[in-house]
Amino acid sequence: QVQLEESGGGLVQPGDSLRLSCAASGRTSPSRAMGWFRQAPGKEREFVARISWDGGVISYADFVKGRFTISRDNNKNTVSLQMNDLKPEDTAIYYCVRGHNFIHLNATTSVEYWGQGTQVTVSS
Repeated sequence: QVQLEESGGGLVQPGDSLRLSCAASGRTSPSRAMGWFRQAPGKEREFVARISWDGGVISYADFVKGRFTISRDNNKNTVSLQMNDLKPEDTAIYYCVRGHNFIHLNATTSVEYWGQGTQVTVSS
């Protein structure tokens, strides 16, 4: 079993920054892709970012390119999401995920494990 625990969410104003962190425990493996999804009220859960097992390949959803940065530290079993220039449209619950591979981790069906989620609210 793998446990993923997110932290770092909160209430911020437009233009502010937040850094989300995800700590993995249990049967962790560095040879798995990691990523982030989010779900806004009344909307479908959507892909945000993903990173390959060694951090060498990264992919972002179009709506966060240039603003968000995903990174990982396999020695610490953590993955982070640096979010800059936050917009009200970014308001959502953000979920840390682990997948078996990188290429399909832009789809919820490819997720092996989900974190419990952390709330990000962007409002003036």
